[in-house]
Amino acid sequence: MAISIEQAIIHEISQDGQGQMRCRLRPQPLLNTNAVETMLEELHQTYSGKAGKGFGFFGTHGDDGEANDEFANALTGYRSGDLGFVEFSGQASQLLQQELAKYDFSQGGFLLMSCYTSMTSDYLFVALLSAKSSMTVLDDMELSQNNHLDLSNIQLAARIDLTEWQADKSSRKYISFIRGRAGRKVADFFLDFMGCVEGVNTKAQNKTLIHAVEDFVAGSELTKDERQECRNKVFEYCSERADSGEVIEVKDLADELADSGMDSFYDFACGGSYELDEEFPADKASLRSLKKFSGTGGGVTLSFDGGHLGERVIYDPVSDTILIKSLPANLKDQLDRRLKGE
Repeated sequence: MAISIEQAIIHEISQDGQGQMRCRLRPQPLLNTNAVETMLEELHQTYSGKAGKGFGFFGTHGDDGEANDEFANALTGYRSGDLGFVEFSGQASQLLQQELAKYDFSQGGFLLMSCYTSMTSDYLFVALLSAKSSMTVLDDMELSQNNHLDLSNIQLAARIDLTEWQADKSSRKYISFIRGRAGRKVADFFLDFMGCVEGVNTKAQNKTLIHAVEDFVAGSELTKDERQECRNKVFEYCSERADSGEVIEVKDLADELADSGMDSFYDFACGGSYELDEEFPADKASLRSLKKFSGTGGGVTLSFDGGHLGERVIYDPVSDTILIKSLPANLKDQLDRRLKGE
């Protein structure tokens, strides 16, 4: 297993007959059965693979967002041994119940909390899971409807890096969370019950890095191929960091580039006016522009590798046109057949 489970528990938060939110608390942790291990391993992998996560920290009065230190205090009590895991998770459930009660749209769900170790860090995983209806065929070939936890479509989840939180109280990225499809507002109540405040704008930092890289190669004496090689190296480094769950370290990235003969990137990026943090999480979606150009609009979608610009792809900004040489064979075939048909 990629993770070593310390504790795990599930509580239910639901509406009663009067529409009030109520907690049904489990009195003891889940046993470390194969079912529990398989579920948590799947959730760990699904969560780790989610793109575009936000990052934050436990806020205090004066920070942006809703100040709420009850969750952090309870977590501190658990980590120090003053609270048991069941008691801590019960307090967390009641905090979530109180937060859900503020909203008309909420239907509750199953609050899963688990402490586990992965690689060299301890984590607390917190997720509000929903039940999904499904059909099954019984032994007598009759159909039966049942409910199961929807593990593949988690939308309300956060993971706290307990090791980083306890080692560096000034960190602003030890909590990661899934952003809702329509933006962070979808998950505000889930972050508020933990007192989480967004601390690092991951997309903005990645876009700033790209800006610094483009300015760096533009002001260098590198050839066209060497410039693209520089972009590729930055993309490869950042992608590896994203895949391993590690943050981008600007100094480390600069050392990688220096090994390839591209010196002084660190001084250029951190000494200028880019407002680039020393380290920040990677966002692969933003970083793709280092390797590809892409755009959609007016019924046209176009994407090509950056190395083709000026060779197979000729852009004329004056006439606002693009000339593409050596079309992909399947596209050429489609176009030829359409012309013959007309």
